[in-house]
Amino acid sequence: MALFRPEQKKQNTPLSFSANSNSLAMRKGWREWARLMVVLFKLRIVFLLLMAASAGAFIAAGGWPGVTTLLLVWLAGGMAAAGSSAINQYWERYSDSQMGRTRQRPLVNGDIENPQWVPVVGIALILIPSLLVLPTNPAMTTFLLLGAFIYVGIYTIWLKPRTLLNIVIGGAAGSAAVLTGSAATGNWNAPGALLLALILFLWTPFHFWSLALLYRDEYARSDVPMLPVHTTPRRAAWWVMLHTFPTCLGGLLLALLPTLGIVYLLPALWVTAVLFWRNVQLIQDPSPAHARAMFMASNVYLLVLLTAICVGSVTASLWQL
Repeated sequence: MALFRPEQKKQNTPLSFSANSNSLAMRKGWREWARLMVVLFKLRIVFLLLMAASAGAFIAAGGWPGVTTLLLVWLAGGMAAAGSSAINQYWERYSDSQMGRTRQRPLVNGDIENPQWVPVVGIALILIPSLLVLPTNPAMTTFLLLGAFIYVGIYTIWLKPRTLLNIVIGGAAGSAAVLTGSAATGNWNAPGALLLALILFLWTPFHFWSLALLYRDEYARSDVPMLPVHTTPRRAAWWVMLHTFPTCLGGLLLALLPTLGIVYLLPALWVTAVLFWRNVQLIQDPSPAHARAMFMASNVYLLVLLTAICVGSVTASLWQL
């Protein structure tokens, strides 16, 4: 026995197909919009910066900093970092068009038409949270604005197109993220937070130099001076080690803090050994494959280290109860 009469099929099938098509188009539209926002605001990098800020908050608090503090860090820090990233992409849209790695960014390939609104939104995302927290936490406002100024003004506009060591100073933007987190707890100059800020400063250059080694030919064709392009790959690998070694040392020194403990030390030892070995391999054979492995190892190192700080801080404080 048929569920639908033939004439019902003729009437309902086109309507059902049209509804399904519209629903599919809406889902595809939302996915595309979300993808554009992830790329435009560099939300993957923003996530790492927020993890750095969270770790700064955990260290400064000596344990759980509180839900309110973490929400403040993620909202204010996320908005300021996303705004800075959007301005960075707007400023670099012409140089991005010269490299295959960045040629598909939405401000380059035309996915976002008439992008004059981007810097306006970027500035608003920086200023609104910074000014809102000013009356109650001027130190946090200072580091929010300092991080944006370093990344946009000093790194993107001034140093990046002019010097091989651009990213060395640009790494201070990551340090400002850590101190934003510690400032949110009211203890911005906690010794552990200052050491973590130094680690972020040292980590940033070898992270980007590994990427530049991987895309060395593309950077050579662009107008952005990057150290691995202007020296031999092996010398560039030694420059990477010049920053990898003190970063690893700083990460291990954090284990001396009584607020972290063994829960931090064990993953820190593992990820430090992996990172150092990847750099040794890069020196022995500075090939694109080893540059990629070093770049990925630098990401894993930072994420594991920051996560271990957060978890270690909480567990160590619980053991002291």
